[in-house]
Amino acid sequence: MVRQVPISQSKIGGKWKLTLLYWLAHGESHFAGLRRRGAPITAKVLAEQLRELEADGLVERVVTGPVPAPVIYRLTPYGATVLPVVEGVRVWGEAHLRRTDGAAPSDPAMGCAGAIT
Repeated sequence: MVRQVPISQSKIGGKWKLTLLYWLAHGESHFAGLRRRGAPITAKVLAEQLRELEADGLVERVVTGPVPAPVIYRLTPYGATVLPVVEGVRVWGEAHLRRTDGAAPSDPAMGCAGAIT
């Protein structure tokens, strides 16, 4: 376990990586679509995080046309294997918010624990 946790953190522990994986669990998206999702992420950081996720085989970058080509980002089958971890973090965060802020109960449709293709 001494090696596995740091390795896992290096692959999915970036500031926005879990959020990006969560968003992509709900469907593929263009770069601009990911920027508009509401998080205050800069284009530079978004590009870096997506490149790292792509290099680790968790996200696929699909060119959809001629140059300058719009691209779509989507989870790979390997990326889908991390969704139980993403869902666990989401559920824990929700419980933490309820504990500290009295937030509303969860909407199961917002989860990513079920089969996502």
